[in-house]
Amino acid sequence: MNQAEFSFWLTVVALAVDFVIRVVAIIIVPRNRRPSSALGWLLAIFFIPYIGVILFLLIGSPRLGRKRRRRQREINQFILDSTEGFDKVAHDKSWPVWLDRVVELNRNLGAIPLVGGNSAQMQIDYEKNIIDIAADIDKAKNFVHVEFYILSSDSVTEPVFLAMQRAVERGVEVRVLFDHVAAMRTVGYRKTKKRLTKIGVDWHLMLPFLPFQGKYERPDLRNHRKLVIIDGSIGWMGSQNLIDSSYLKKSNLKRGLHWKDAMVRLRGPIVAGLNAIFITDWYSETDVLLTREAEPIEAFHEDNTLDCQIVPSGPGFASENNLRLFLTLMYSAQEKIIITSPYFVPDESLMYAITSACQRGVRVELFVSEIGDQALVYHAQRSYYEALLRAGVIIWLYKAPTILHSKHMSIDDEVAVIGSSNMDMRSFSLNLEVSLMVRGASFVQQMRDVEDAYRENSRALTLEEWKQQPLRSTVLDGLARLTSSLQ
Repeated sequence: MNQAEFSFWLTVVALAVDFVIRVVAIIIVPRNRRPSSALGWLLAIFFIPYIGVILFLLIGSPRLGRKRRRRQREINQFILDSTEGFDKVAHDKSWPVWLDRVVELNRNLGAIPLVGGNSAQMQIDYEKNIIDIAADIDKAKNFVHVEFYILSSDSVTEPVFLAMQRAVERGVEVRVLFDHVAAMRTVGYRKTKKRLTKIGVDWHLMLPFLPFQGKYERPDLRNHRKLVIIDGSIGWMGSQNLIDSSYLKKSNLKRGLHWKDAMVRLRGPIVAGLNAIFITDWYSETDVLLTREAEPIEAFHEDNTLDCQIVPSGPGFASENNLRLFLTLMYSAQEKIIITSPYFVPDESLMYAITSACQRGVRVELFVSEIGDQALVYHAQRSYYEALLRAGVIIWLYKAPTILHSKHMSIDDEVAVIGSSNMDMRSFSLNLEVSLMVRGASFVQQMRDVEDAYRENSRALTLEEWKQQPLRSTVLDGLARLTSSLQ
C-alpha cells in the first residue's frame, strides 16, 4: 500500500469513527440527564469529538459507583426501620399548612424524620466557631466524629487538633473524614495527614481518587459536607471548612480575601440524624458500619423547642434531594424568601421557582459576594443577575474582600434551611451535601439577625447599574454559563 492509499483509508476510518461517535453520543448522552446538560455534552462531542468523548468518559457520569449507592440504600433502610413512628411532632396553631408535605418529601428522599425537642444556635464568627467546636470536643466521653470537605492543620485550627489529641489520650474514639481531591489542593496537605496520624485519630480520605489502587470515581464528584458530632448529643454543621479563613492560598493572601461562614450548633435527638450521615460516609470509605454509634433516633418532645430534619443529598441518591427541598419551599412561600449562596448558578427549575415567587408578590432577596474566588463560577453566576433583577429579586452584594460563603435560606417567618449546599448545579448533582431544615420562630429570628448583619456590609445591585456592564463582561458571563451545564 502506497502513501496515497494509506492516507485515503486513514481518512475513511477517521470519518467513520467520527460518525459512529456522533451517533452513539445522541443515543447515550441524553439518557437520564437534564436537557441543558445533555445539550452541553453533545455540543462538546460534536465540535471536538475525540476530546469531548474523553472528557465525557472521565466526568460524564454524575452517579457514584454501584457499591456506594448500595450502601446508601442500606443505611437509608436502617434509618427508616429504626425511626418508624418518630416522625410525629406537636402541631400548634402556627404550624404552616404546607409543611407536612415538605416533611414527607424529605423523609421519602433522605429517610431521616422530622423530630422535635431540639435546640439550635447559629454562629457566624469564623474563629469562635473553631474554638467552640474544640471546647465541645473536650466534653467527649465516648466518641468524636469529624467530617469536613477541607481540613487543615494550621494556627487557626490548632485548638481543634489539640482537643482531638486530648480526647484520644482520654480513651475517646476519634474518627476523621476529609475529601481527598480538596485536600490535595490545600496548603499543608501532607502536614495535616502526619498530624492526624501522630495524635492517634482514625482518619480516612473521602472519595479517594487513586486509580492505581483501584479507588476511582468521577474525579469531580466530591464530598462537600462539614459536620462534627460529639457523643451523639452535640452536633455542628454548616458551610465552614476546618481551615484558616484565607485558605492560606497565595492568591487569596495577595488579594486580602477571607471567608465568612455560618455554622449551627445542635442539641437534641436531631444529632442522631446528623450522626447517621457520618456513619453512612464512614461505611462508604472503610467498609465498617458503626452500629454501636447508630442508635435509633429517640422520640423526645418539649414545648417551645425546635423541630428539625436532616436532608442528605448527592450522587448516591436517585434524586437531587436538596434541589427538590429548595423548590418545594420556594413554591410554598407566602411572604418572603431570603437566600444566601456564595455560588449561585441555578438550573431552569430554580429560576422558575424564584421568578414565579416574585410574580406571586413574594419578596425575594439574594445575598452573594461582590467578588469571586472562582472565575468560571463567578461569571456564570453573574449571567443570571439581569433576569433576576427584572423579575424583582433584590440582590445584595457582600462587600470585598470578604467571600460570603454561608449557605442558608429562610421562608416567611416559619422555616429555615442551613447546610453545606450551594444553589448551583454542582451542589445539586455532583457533591455530597447535607442540609438542615428547622421549623421554629426562634431559629428563624436568629437567621433574620444574621441577614441583617449581612445587609449592613452589603450594597444593593440595581438594574440601572447592571446595564452599564461592559460588553467583555457580558461575553465572559455568557461563556461561563455555557460551561456550567457540562455535568
